[in-house]
Amino acid sequence: MLDHQNLLSRVNSPADLKRMTDSELDALAKELRNDVIEIVSQTGGHLGSSLGVVELTVALHAVFNTPFDKLVWDVGHQCYPHKILTGRRSKMKTLRQTGGLSGFTKRSESVYDPFGAAHSSTSISAALGFTMARELGQPTGDAIAVIGDGSISAGMAYEALNNAGHENKRLFVILNDNEMSIAPPVGAMSSYLSGQHGPDIFKNLKLFGDTIEDHLPFSLRDGVRRARRLVTGTEGQATLFEELGFDYLGPVDGHDMGQLLTVLRSAKTRASGPTLIHVCTKKGHGYAPAENAADKYHGVSKFDVSTGIQRKSPANAPSYTSVFGKSLLAEAQHDSRVVAITAAMPSGTGVDIMAKEYPKRVFDVGIAEQHAVTFAAGLAASGIKPFCAIYSTFLQRAYDQIVHDVALQNLPVRFAIDRAGLVGADGPTHGGVFDISYLANLPNMTVMAASDEAELMHMVRTAAEFDDGPISFRYPRGSGTGVALPERGEILEIGKGRIVQEGTDIAILSFGAHLDVVKETALLLEEQGISVTVADARFAKPLDTDLVTQLATHHKALITVEQGAMGGFGSIVLNHLVKEALLTSGLAVDTMVIPDRFIDQGDPNSMYIDAQLSSSHILEKCGNLLKRVHKTIAPQKYIRF
Repeated sequence: MLDHQNLLSRVNSPADLKRMTDSELDALAKELRNDVIEIVSQTGGHLGSSLGVVELTVALHAVFNTPFDKLVWDVGHQCYPHKILTGRRSKMKTLRQTGGLSGFTKRSESVYDPFGAAHSSTSISAALGFTMARELGQPTGDAIAVIGDGSISAGMAYEALNNAGHENKRLFVILNDNEMSIAPPVGAMSSYLSGQHGPDIFKNLKLFGDTIEDHLPFSLRDGVRRARRLVTGTEGQATLFEELGFDYLGPVDGHDMGQLLTVLRSAKTRASGPTLIHVCTKKGHGYAPAENAADKYHGVSKFDVSTGIQRKSPANAPSYTSVFGKSLLAEAQHDSRVVAITAAMPSGTGVDIMAKEYPKRVFDVGIAEQHAVTFAAGLAASGIKPFCAIYSTFLQRAYDQIVHDVALQNLPVRFAIDRAGLVGADGPTHGGVFDISYLANLPNMTVMAASDEAELMHMVRTAAEFDDGPISFRYPRGSGTGVALPERGEILEIGKGRIVQEGTDIAILSFGAHLDVVKETALLLEEQGISVTVADARFAKPLDTDLVTQLATHHKALITVEQGAMGGFGSIVLNHLVKEALLTSGLAVDTMVIPDRFIDQGDPNSMYIDAQLSSSHILEKCGNLLKRVHKTIAPQKYIRF
């Protein structure tokens, strides 16, 4: 028998867990929790979610046969214990860093990550895919989806549950119910699950009853079930999951290793169809600072383990998110029709600032971006001024609603698009690089991008006053540039950019938050005698065609720069230049965009270097353009970031 010390150091793969006794598995969980705390204190990351599933992770790997059995984690915030147990412990201190381990599950990282994640509510669909592949003869075992109570409230999860119930194949769904995602979950599903949390005696009765039922004749089992429902108050109604075709087990104490092992082993042995196991956990469990924090230490920077105090670098400027939140509040104070909508991220999007003063005018709809957009469309159709505040990467989930319910009907929904551009440690799953492309091609849509926090204030004010159709404005993660801020934003003229500095040789037209990098590039060019015009486009649609024409006709070269993918702002500018025959006079033109690949995690500066959008890369591009018009600059040997 193994000594109940240093068990974790003896785990190289989940196979090692199968040689442990139940008491050793319980002791292992305690070591694993401490390891997670120590690692995240040095790397930062998603702590609370991982602490909440330590026992569940150990139990799942002890009972099931991964990687033959496919364990699919929804979102992946909670995957750190899983990574440690699956051979990646030695690399955990590279978590979320350049060249290091992803903060989420990732297929290319390990055979124990059969399906990548980072966006919510995908796990049941993926697990059902593995299940049906098994039914079609593929060499795979059981599929187990682990999904949180916040994620299961999203429409995609319901769709998957409905499909899985219809297929009626052996599939396991573990509902990790901690009554909290990033913000406390909202909606009828959350209330329903809360109602499933009976007193401990009823939890024990459920488990005991299941055990007794297993040994009763079939003719008596229905009677026992009815008796239990009478006692627990559920007579006359099956659980929602049973109505969808699932066998339902639980609730189970997710921090009781004995309960978890008993239920999982029983389910694995007896299940023939889709089975949902309702596991109740506590986010941040086992670490007092996390348990006592309002957000349960969902996402943290590096911290002191003994105190839980996070080591955050002092910011020289307010964050874009906070500037948006305060600007939105200012508009709400001036116009009672202004409301805000968030999809389960009130603090992440800054709308909690408005919610403190106007709680009835801020709607948290849960993890439901599709619903959020059409809900906003309904409000707009009724004369309300909705601001739909959603991260760029998550707005992708509601594209059909943007097209069909908003743009097609020309409804004045305001889209506040946070986390635009490359976002850092969360990597490509959270990058906001496609919104310019996927919004600017829509009829009726106005598309803006803020170059600094003052411009963001202007765009919030402009959007609040704009009633002629849908309008969007994008802004990045992190601190602003430190510019002076007005008391309230100004109303911008729709479709008009601005000249930041004037020159004669080359024009650099920037769209969005890369303007500071562009201005630094201009300084480097001017040091070599190159006269540079820098312009801030403000609008991708409608494009300031007068400004573009002016830049094209008064300079030898023109380059566009944006924090977005191909097919965005630069393409719109090129289209105008072609239509107006502005390329026939020898103008040298190029565009700088996020390249056609996913940029891996790192700090934002290193990611933009990887994307070849640093000032030295822009300088090199300018030099190549100027060579085409017979003007040269000296090579630069350093990178701006």
